[in-house]
Amino acid sequence: MNSLKTRQLVIDVPGRSGGQPMNFSVESGQVWGVLGPNGAGKTTLLHTLAGLRPPRSGAVCLGEQSLTDWKRRQVAQQLGLVFQDQQDGFPATVLETALIGRHPWLAPWQMESGDDERLALEALKAMDVAHLQARLVSTLSGGERQRVAIATVLTQAPDTWLLDEPTNHLDLHHQVSVLELLAKQARQGRSIFMCLHDLNLAARWCDHILLLFPDGDACWGPAGDMLVPSVLERLYGQKLVTVEADGAPVFVPVSR
Repeated sequence: MNSLKTRQLVIDVPGRSGGQPMNFSVESGQVWGVLGPNGAGKTTLLHTLAGLRPPRSGAVCLGEQSLTDWKRRQVAQQLGLVFQDQQDGFPATVLETALIGRHPWLAPWQMESGDDERLALEALKAMDVAHLQARLVSTLSGGERQRVAIATVLTQAPDTWLLDEPTNHLDLHHQVSVLELLAKQARQGRSIFMCLHDLNLAARWCDHILLLFPDGDACWGPAGDMLVPSVLERLYGQKLVTVEADGAPVFVPVSR
């Protein structure tokens, strides 16, 4: 697979004049978590990595080639994106929506095959929404829509997953099932890059962390080096205490 890399990347956050150039590489088998307060640029970074918005400066690369040099169909075969909130562009059933994930692999006007439908149904089953396959997506709850969106990327089968708050709208059980699925994808050689608000989910599931500060500062590296209370307190402007549970740190906010 081609690793996703940044070269002196500065994202274009409205109202912010600058930002620290970022040089990181998301490699096969890695699970990255992006942390930062509201407005720090997490979603902007994700959309820039996906090629949906231009950077202020620098470049995003797939392998050694700039993302802008790839054809969009090739990009869609390698990068899968889950948005923070799902929009209904047109009336479609859950199964029809999941099958959209196969479109990068089909020739123009080519219909989905039986194998494509099998992949979509397996993905819906993995996300516990196969029983909703005939329902219109517009009739689903927020959590059900989120699971359908993740099933659509699972059907797409990209090398790199880009996810904006993948646990958004999900109950505790489905949060865990989604993160377990992403961890499994990483074990199979894919790479995961996701924006999160929950420090404890990041500590439990991510092996690499990127911290985005409101002033444009950034730092990244192995999770053990990044999830340091003094750094996280500066990131969020919030006092924390740390305990350990099931071999992972748990960060608890405390009053001043």
